[in-house]
Amino acid sequence: MAAQRIKSLLVAVFSLGIILFSNTIFAQEHGVEQAGGHEPKEEKLDPAKIIMNHIKDAHEFHFFSVGDFHATIPLPVILYSPTKGFSMFSSAKFEHGHTIYNGYSSNEGVISAADGTVVYDFSITKNVVQMILALLVLVLLMTGIAKKYKNGYGVTTAPKGWQNAIEPVITFVRDEVAKPNLGHKANKYLPYLLTVFFFILINNLFGLIPGAANVTGNTAFTMVLGIISLIVILFSTNTHFWGHIFWPPGVPIFVKIILIPIELLGVLVIKPAALIIRLFANMVAGHIIILSFISLIFIFGAMSKVAGFGFSPISILFTVFIYFIELLVAFIQAFIFTNLTAVFIGQSFEGEHHHEEDAAHHETATA
Repeated sequence: MAAQRIKSLLVAVFSLGIILFSNTIFAQEHGVEQAGGHEPKEEKLDPAKIIMNHIKDAHEFHFFSVGDFHATIPLPVILYSPTKGFSMFSSAKFEHGHTIYNGYSSNEGVISAADGTVVYDFSITKNVVQMILALLVLVLLMTGIAKKYKNGYGVTTAPKGWQNAIEPVITFVRDEVAKPNLGHKANKYLPYLLTVFFFILINNLFGLIPGAANVTGNTAFTMVLGIISLIVILFSTNTHFWGHIFWPPGVPIFVKIILIPIELLGVLVIKPAALIIRLFANMVAGHIIILSFISLIFIFGAMSKVAGFGFSPISILFTVFIYFIELLVAFIQAFIFTNLTAVFIGQSFEGEHHHEEDAAHHETATA
C-alpha cells in the first residue's frame, strides 16, 4: 500500500515537472507579437538558458507559463543605491523583466539601475525563502521529537511517528561520523554535525520539488556552510596542530619552506573549498541532468513532432531513474559534508589523541 502511494506521488511529481517545463518552453517558442499586428515571431529553443533559469536564484517563484500568463509568487525586492537610498517593492513591478520600475530594471534576475549607478541587492529571493522554510521545518521537527522524548515516548515506551525515522539517522551520525573522527569530544560537536546534516538534507529534498529553489546548488549557500565549518575547525585547533603546520618535524629546512605555505593553503582554502564545491557541484549536476532529459523531448519535437512524442517515454523513464538517484544523492551529500567536517575537526586536535594514547599506554605499563 505504501509502495503504491509512493509510486502515485512520483507520477504526480514528474507529470507536474514536465507540465511546468513544457509551458515555459511553449511561452519561449511563441514569443510576443511584434508591433503592427504581425504574427508572433518564433524564437529558437535554447535548452541551456531554460535549464539555467530553473536552477538559479530568482526574485519570484515561477510555476508555469501559458502564453503571456505567468503563474508566479512575487517576492519583496530590497535595494540600496547611493543616489536613491533604500527602496522596497514587489518583484511583480518588473513584469518579468519587461518594465523599468522606480529607475530599476531586471534582466534575467539581475537588478540594475537605469542610470548606471551601483545597486546593492538585499532582496528576499526564493533561495532565502526556502532556507527559512527549511529552518522552520528543522526546528519544528526536532522540537516536536524532543518533546516526545521528554514525555517518555522512545524512552520508557516504543518511539512514535517521526521518532522512528529520525532516531536511526541521529544514531548513525553519532556512531559512524562523530565518534570515529572526534573520539571523546564527539558529544561536544554532535549538535553542530546533526544541525548541518539535517539542514542540508532538508534543503536537498526541497530542491527536488518542481517549482522549488535549488538552494544547495547555489555557491553562496555552500560557501557560508564551508566558512562556518572552517571557523569551527580553526577554533578546535591546538598548539600541536599549528606547530606541525609552521614547522613540520623531521623535514629538511628547504622542504619546510615549501611545505609551510602548502599546509596553510590546505587549512584555510583547500579544506573549505572541498566542502563548498563538492556539495554545489553534485546538487547542480543532478538538476541539470533531469532537466536535460526533459528538454530532449522538445529538442526532438522541434525537429519532428513524431520524434518528440516517440522519445517522450524514453526521456521520462530516464528522468524517473535520475530522480531516484537524486533522492539517494540528497542523503549521500548531506552525509559527505558532515563526515568531512568531522574529519577536518578531528585533524585539528589530532595531537591530543596521541597524547591520550601515550598516557593510556603509560598507565597500563605502570599497572
